[in-house]
Amino acid sequence: MRILPTISSPAQLRGMEIAELEVLAGEIREAICEQVSKSGGHLAPNLGVVELTIALHYVFDFGHDRLLFDVGHQCYPHKLLTGRYPLLSGLRTSAGMSGFPAPSESAYDLFSVGHAGTGISSAVGMARGDTLAGEAFVPQSCPDGRRVVSLIGDASIVNGVAMEGLNNAGTLDRQFLIVLNDNGMGISKPQGAVAQYFDRLRMSALYTDLKRGAKGILKHVPGGALVHEASHKMGEATKAMINEGAWFEHFGLVTVGPIDGHSLPTLIEFLSEAREFDRPMVLHVQTTKGKGFAFSENDCSTFHSPPAFARYEEQGTSNCMVELASNGRTFTAAFADAMADLMERDAQVVAATAAMPDGTGISKVLEQFPDRVWDTGICESHALDMLAGMAKCGFKPFFAVYSTFLQRAFDQAFQESALQGLPVRLCLDRAGLVGGDGAVHHGFCDVALLRTLPGACLMAAMDEPSLRVALAFMADFEEGLSAVRYPRDVVSARFVGAGTPPFELGKARCLTPEFDVCRTDGVSPDVAVLAYGTLAISAIATAEAIGDDLRVGVWDARFAKPVDRVLIGALLEVGVPILTIEDHSVIGGFGAAVLEAAQGLGLDTSGVVRLGIPDIWVHQDPRSTQLSGVGLDLAGIERSIREAAAMQARGGAGSLDRAGVGRKASERVH
Repeated sequence: MRILPTISSPAQLRGMEIAELEVLAGEIREAICEQVSKSGGHLAPNLGVVELTIALHYVFDFGHDRLLFDVGHQCYPHKLLTGRYPLLSGLRTSAGMSGFPAPSESAYDLFSVGHAGTGISSAVGMARGDTLAGEAFVPQSCPDGRRVVSLIGDASIVNGVAMEGLNNAGTLDRQFLIVLNDNGMGISKPQGAVAQYFDRLRMSALYTDLKRGAKGILKHVPGGALVHEASHKMGEATKAMINEGAWFEHFGLVTVGPIDGHSLPTLIEFLSEAREFDRPMVLHVQTTKGKGFAFSENDCSTFHSPPAFARYEEQGTSNCMVELASNGRTFTAAFADAMADLMERDAQVVAATAAMPDGTGISKVLEQFPDRVWDTGICESHALDMLAGMAKCGFKPFFAVYSTFLQRAFDQAFQESALQGLPVRLCLDRAGLVGGDGAVHHGFCDVALLRTLPGACLMAAMDEPSLRVALAFMADFEEGLSAVRYPRDVVSARFVGAGTPPFELGKARCLTPEFDVCRTDGVSPDVAVLAYGTLAISAIATAEAIGDDLRVGVWDARFAKPVDRVLIGALLEVGVPILTIEDHSVIGGFGAAVLEAAQGLGLDTSGVVRLGIPDIWVHQDPRSTQLSGVGLDLAGIERSIREAAAMQARGGAGSLDRAGVGRKASERVH
């Protein structure tokens, strides 16, 4: 009989023998691998923390104590041990469990968290809050109080916010445990001096040489007198593994380890002793990312967060082979090839990413142009600052970053790029709704953020050819900050071969020339759809499906700043209703920019209808399901087009003769 399906509470672990826990660890690994092979998800990070998670729940009671994750994508074993095994089959969908901690699912999850570096600071806050409330663990006066544990891994420790958290953790006068899951990897290979320190530590003889008495060491630790005074609370194993030269000592944190993160007896022994220690401590645990399967251990970057995949045995051998699913060419792959071509043509182009070389496609140019491309590690703020410095030196920097992670560098986009007039170029992957990663990763506010910056130029690509011409435009745009956004999706071939005109600042591209009101021979449409990004492809498909019922003009808007004021004026002056469509929040997005432009032109804005992501949190599901849920699928777009047309009819604008008026209207606006 399998153990995992019987686990409804982590309290059950405490009645098991080590041998049973090890069997459970194997079942957890197989269950996670089997499900991720069907749905996609974060595989290697979770495989690496199975024993560590079991040991944490064996020693602590996180129904009472506090457990905070950093980063959140290593939480699958935790979820399976806290009664959510029945939700595993619906992983990354609204019918199952999120791939990140989710308080809406369980009281064992304290924060919805998908970004890096936040866990220590949040844990410090909870530690201070419990102390103020009189609920903190204090050995003498409150032995049943709450303990606090922050589990940090996948190179999050190098993040600047993590450093700030460490700086404050060292000032706590109470129990506080930071468990460092050191797997020698981040999402990809960690970068920077701190990562190199851990690499040296992993390879040194210190791992075995540390097993010696702690009496002489304690007096050298910052706050050593306090630690020495409290050392009787430490077990002998913990004393013998105090790391005298640990980097964390400089933050006033007693550091223990490194210890074997896959040995349950070792983990339970050290965590049991750490549980009773009443000072801030770091327990350094070494794990193997992707543990348990050769394919994920040997290629943990690919299997960090793979799509669905098939496992099968190579014929005539016992080797496990893996084939990743593919739905077609992605925007990320298109960006990678376009950047390689751009860097080949222009020696002034440089590029960087923040720990996402594979996820953003930068790995291709990183290999091809190692002197002009950098992976800075998990530090978006530093990356953008660094590229601003390169722009100051006359280079053309491109920053490849997920839209959701751009938020972490908005201050630098403001202060070091836009304010200085420095042309840093932002390539925003995963813009819009991202599917299974859910609310923690949606890129729904990049336009709203960046549109506030004077002089910024904001673009969206609808397909691969338009992405290429957008990047070429950005390479020559020297007036200030620029950005192009594109989704986690496959590229459309709808307009491949049709010829893609270059980007012209603030000018939309008409995809239905017969309804181009800015031409002398143009015929005004019944409804004009201004679509920002890939939804222009959906709008064209919808217009074709509507057929002769309505004359639907479709424009690839291209720019959210500056918007095409000539086009907006030409349409509204003759009473053509405008439907704006965007895979972005309706608050502050492209549609808002169109409204503002119309108001600035002194035109009636009642004919402008906006369609985008509403003011709600959109949770995990396939991207297609999410788009349908907010009305951005073909059916939703058609519904909005017909509503816009009906609104026009009610307003009487349909009585106007709209044929052939484009040139006159555009001249008046201009």
